[in-house]
Amino acid sequence: MEKAWWKEAVVYQIYPRSFMDSDGDGVGDLRGIIRRLDYIKELGVDVIWLSPCYKSPNDDNGYDISDYRDIMDEFGTMADFQELLQGIHERGMKLLMDLVVNHTSDEHPWFVESRKSRENPYRDYYIWRDGKDGKEPNNWTSYFSGPAWQWDEESGQYYLHLFTKKQPDLNWENPKVRQEVYDIMRFWLDMGCDGFRMDVANLYSKVPGLPDGKPGKGRIGAEYYQNGPRIHEFFREMNREVLSRYDIMTVGEMSDVPLEEALRYAGNDSHELNMVFQFEQDDLDTVDGERWAFRKAPLPELKAVFSKWQTAMDGKAWNSLYWTNHDQPRTVSRRGDDGRFRKESQKMLYTMLMTLQGTPYIYQGEEIGMTNAPFASIEDFRDVETRNCWQERVVKGGEDPEKLLEGIRHRARDNARTPMQWDDTENAGFTSGTPWIMVNPNYKEINVKESLEDPDSIFHYMQQLIRMRKSHAAAVYGDFREYQPEHEKLYIYERNYEGQKLYVVLNFSDTDTEFVLPEAWKGEETEPLLGNYPQEPLKNRRMRPYEAAVYIRKEK
Repeated sequence: MEKAWWKEAVVYQIYPRSFMDSDGDGVGDLRGIIRRLDYIKELGVDVIWLSPCYKSPNDDNGYDISDYRDIMDEFGTMADFQELLQGIHERGMKLLMDLVVNHTSDEHPWFVESRKSRENPYRDYYIWRDGKDGKEPNNWTSYFSGPAWQWDEESGQYYLHLFTKKQPDLNWENPKVRQEVYDIMRFWLDMGCDGFRMDVANLYSKVPGLPDGKPGKGRIGAEYYQNGPRIHEFFREMNREVLSRYDIMTVGEMSDVPLEEALRYAGNDSHELNMVFQFEQDDLDTVDGERWAFRKAPLPELKAVFSKWQTAMDGKAWNSLYWTNHDQPRTVSRRGDDGRFRKESQKMLYTMLMTLQGTPYIYQGEEIGMTNAPFASIEDFRDVETRNCWQERVVKGGEDPEKLLEGIRHRARDNARTPMQWDDTENAGFTSGTPWIMVNPNYKEINVKESLEDPDSIFHYMQQLIRMRKSHAAAVYGDFREYQPEHEKLYIYERNYEGQKLYVVLNFSDTDTEFVLPEAWKGEETEPLLGNYPQEPLKNRRMRPYEAAVYIRKEK
């Protein structure tokens, strides 16, 4: 196993809009982040992943970029950014930027030029097509509801947008576009940034001819733009021209990426990316691929996904490990118990994350156990995905609003975007103004101030987990062996690395659960390493609700 700093790192994701507001306009900003750097350092993480902070009209909260070399007005200035970068480096941490280059904003100068005429030099920077039979060029649908094509009156053609109509897709077939992207990457890396999380990175390559997709539920056409024919060629070129020239970290966000493709993207010898985000675990609680239908995924299914990726990637590629991010619901509400056993279940879930092979990612607020928000009506939501869906399915389609709202409450991206809960003062200490989105009313009980003062808090346990990971190579590099995979309540596995062995037992239920020592563990001399309850020896016993117990083999 080849060692690397990014394999041993723990990453903390900041969603700037919701992290800390320094000027009272209700929107988080860079100076707010600067003010809280010591807090992030205290947690013990190594890398901050900053969601997009570039200039943007904010149709999709910064994922629609109008200038890749400037900072969003609401977030501050380039001087603020450079001060932030310096502050991160002074504290011994690194900064991961969010690279959004499948599409730009329709207000980006390239697109402004592109739509002027079919002869414009920038026309081929985007994907323009004539209509077919008086309709769109094909039947592809957008991630955010409706057709993936927008008619442009000015130049008499349609342009492709896999996301909102204000996010036109770049044409990666055009070598000039790719060189523009590489120049943007060099700009930030030469400034001192330490790598990129790449947004929707497996969508860059579209099948030539853009054929009609297979009709059915969910998005139509994905088979022609996910993991497309030239995607690996593009990443090898990017690696050759940019990535390999810097000591950086790269992770590609990739929806519907099969294991065999992930092994190519993140393979040890593939010369593409360090790792990918795959979403197989997130798809488990949908129903028949329906985005807004929700079910609690049975534990054996969840374990099967994690164990498959642990085993298949070992020695061949590197995993990324996460429970949530800015696009997913809160972990404790989704996978644990956000009521009676909120602390115990969140600690258990992150014990699992920190004892698997891969680079762990912690989203802001997870370290204090923030929960999904009690959104009362559609008016409480701000996310363009949710609002577009409501417009198409309820306003236009006549669907039952309460039924759809129930699913939205479980799965909406806004669950992770409510403001960071710093203390129990007004607006959770996030802003002195009116927050851009509602503050979760449970901030009186769940906040950073309370967590720092409570020695038994999730925050302090997360610190212990990070320290444990840094001091035990088996937690980072060890191989993975699972026991009792069909157990409906317990996840049981071991990690082995150069003679060091860790044993992990996790109770995913809210009841006492019988644990039977695996045969292979009998006779081993062990001692408790970490747990979220008073620790007991490794033996046949009852695991308490949401208990996590990690043991280490005694040195001989």
